[in-house]
Amino acid sequence: MIRVKLPQHLRTLARADREVTLPVDGPVTQRAVLDALEAAYPMLRGTLRDRASGQRRPLVRFFACQQDLSHEPPDAPLPEAVATGAEPFLIVGAMAGG
Repeated sequence: MIRVKLPQHLRTLARADREVTLPVDGPVTQRAVLDALEAAYPMLRGTLRDRASGQRRPLVRFFACQQDLSHEPPDAPLPEAVATGAEPFLIVGAMAGG
């Protein structure tokens, strides 16, 4: 099971807790995790990725094991700690300003 932490606005939209657990079949990649998240919470479709292109939305960032994975290829394997459930996959809304 993969652990995913959601920001407040997505928790509200999905009516979910701060952290959700999802089964992911096959290799654990960003695409696989987001596909599982959108399957479990259909109301999140289109909020994290563009529905047509599948590209990450500009103001959404992905982190795992203290690394920004936002610009990694969507089919690149996630760190082993995420795949085993030891560490969560974090979805963060980007902030502007300073």
